[in-house]
Amino acid sequence: MAENVIEVRGLGKRYRIGERERYVALRDVLTRAFAAPFRRDGKRRQRDYLWALRDVNLGIRQGEVVGLIGRNGSGKTTLLKVLSRITRPTTGYAEVRGRVGSLLEVGTGFHPELTGRENIYLSGAILGMSKKEINERFDAIVAFSGVERFLDTPLKHFSSGMQMRLAFAVAAHLDPEILLVDEVLAVGDLEFQKKCLGKMEDISHSSRTIVFVSHQMNQIRRLCRRVLWLDGGQIRMEGSAAEVIGAYEAAMMTPPQGGEHSGAPQVFRSWEFAGKANILKDGLRETTLSFVICPEKPIRGGHFGMHIYNDTNVLVASWGFDEVSVEAGLGQLRVTLPYLPLQPGTYAIVCSLFDGGNSFTGGNVLEVWNAAPLLTVDTLPLTHQLDEWAGIFNIPAELTVCAHAGVAQGAREPNVQARGDAAVTDMACGPEIARRE
Repeated sequence: MAENVIEVRGLGKRYRIGERERYVALRDVLTRAFAAPFRRDGKRRQRDYLWALRDVNLGIRQGEVVGLIGRNGSGKTTLLKVLSRITRPTTGYAEVRGRVGSLLEVGTGFHPELTGRENIYLSGAILGMSKKEINERFDAIVAFSGVERFLDTPLKHFSSGMQMRLAFAVAAHLDPEILLVDEVLAVGDLEFQKKCLGKMEDISHSSRTIVFVSHQMNQIRRLCRRVLWLDGGQIRMEGSAAEVIGAYEAAMMTPPQGGEHSGAPQVFRSWEFAGKANILKDGLRETTLSFVICPEKPIRGGHFGMHIYNDTNVLVASWGFDEVSVEAGLGQLRVTLPYLPLQPGTYAIVCSLFDGGNSFTGGNVLEVWNAAPLLTVDTLPLTHQLDEWAGIFNIPAELTVCAHAGVAQGAREPNVQARGDAAVTDMACGPEIARRE
């Protein structure tokens, strides 16, 4: 079993609110000591403190890729700063065994007056690399960053995106044993973000350790097998990526309200996927949702509606069934779908049940129910790496690269290579060949 390369016990970090800690010289210490006996207690100003981290305990083994999630201000960045030795803990300790590469803020470890070339050597030296090691990787760093044209320009003239590309390229290519990455990939463009994710996947396959902070849940799902959820400076939950992210998204999510009918007598009792609780494991296969109901009176010519909302209360899909007849007492309503290819995440299901018609034909509403528990989709993401481009549905795709139609007569067998979540086929093809045959 691999040993822990990061060991945190009883870790706490306290900040003083409303004051900026400044550099303290020897004369300041002597002045305070001399004035202390003469200072009036009544004029002491009450200080307000904030615990950014409190009683944090964790261990991370060599080769693990661990995600940190949580609201803004939950303590994620503070934890990485303590692990990077940028700030000292107030209580407890954090022991890190190995060379650490940190990407916490744009331009961390860079000097604005130095050129891009000079900053590569500066950052490499800060990471503990020798000049020889930097020279060996210099060309790869520059090529990855894409800033060759501006290499001899002072860093202060770089955009934030250019600085971030250079910073990531240095940290990723100088072989840190432990890589700490805060929410920095959001600075770069989509193409560079994809390169960064690919590079981190390569690092994770080389037995090096990554601690990754991101608000992009798709990125966390792709890279991390284990996730820690920080809330109010403490670890609220830790475990597998699917389990922790699902709980986090459920906590962040407010199900749509049932309106004026939400207080109607309870008809719905529970729901599940047939034999699979509330977790959808494969949305590309036929699945059945089963709703247990218990109406007090028979329902004749009724209407049943089922609506699915995502974590931003956007209606994802909706179905309505008329002429529903149900006897009084316990029963089930089963909805069978040929597929339900939703993105990984947490969803709200809202059900409505009417008697004697629907809302348009004057039916009597029996209940509008926010189904509990929430629907959790536990699958690997198959679409774009970034949440804002991933869309709603999780549908696999295959790309075929074709030569010009004019050379298709000698078409060869396709050479299919898997890349990421899609298959890329290299073959000669012509759209008119099949029609002629």
